[in-house]
Amino acid sequence: MLKIGIIGGSGLDNPDILKDPDEIDIATEYGNPSSPLLSGKINDVEIVILARHGRNHKLSPTQVNNRANIKAFQQAGVTHIIATTACGSLKHEIDRGHLVILDQFIDFTRLRKNTFADSFENGLVHPVMAHPFDEGLRKKLYETARKLDLNVHEKGCVVTIEGPRFSTIAESKMFKSWGADVINMSTAPEAMLANEVAIPYAAVAMSTDYDCWNEDEAPVTWEEILAVFDQNAHNVIKLIVNVIDELKEIDS
Repeated sequence: MLKIGIIGGSGLDNPDILKDPDEIDIATEYGNPSSPLLSGKINDVEIVILARHGRNHKLSPTQVNNRANIKAFQQAGVTHIIATTACGSLKHEIDRGHLVILDQFIDFTRLRKNTFADSFENGLVHPVMAHPFDEGLRKKLYETARKLDLNVHEKGCVVTIEGPRFSTIAESKMFKSWGADVINMSTAPEAMLANEVAIPYAAVAMSTDYDCWNEDEAPVTWEEILAVFDQNAHNVIKLIVNVIDELKEIDS
């Protein structure tokens, strides 16, 4: 049965989109998830929402226990994961408020636990990660965004940095030269872990700024990022609600 897990990034972990929400406390062998899971329904589809940074955004990117988050979804019976994230744009054509349906990542984190295999005691584990985002979910997200007439980019490579600091100009220009399209502090570890437990995972990234490679602009601040996100969050919510309808039709 279809059961969709939604990982709410900055500004997108509002439980009000759920009908009859119920809080679920799940402990995993990797510890507790960032927040209690909220279970409910959207358009008669079972939904589980997780606040990536915890309630009131109390966890820094490095503090997020991605292993516990993904494992909690697995234990809750989630069949698909849709993640939302704020990101900085590394391309002129990806403007503020634009959505990007990610298809690749570059992992530039240093301190995250990004595998469930702490050792090879029970056998070798080398997950295949050539295509880390589920193509079926990606296609549905992009097609639905187009139907809703949203500003959306079909593909995008995200570089995930450790944070919590923003990039230097030199780093930002380096990431741009590598071919990355957007930058954030969350996606790569989540995608890796979801792949390990074979849960289809896709991510919708909203561009909120131009990082700092564009020296014609002042370096972005967190307050400016939240302002853009608040102005456009309704588009991401509308997209997810409509995609859930599309997935329900396929599942029925």
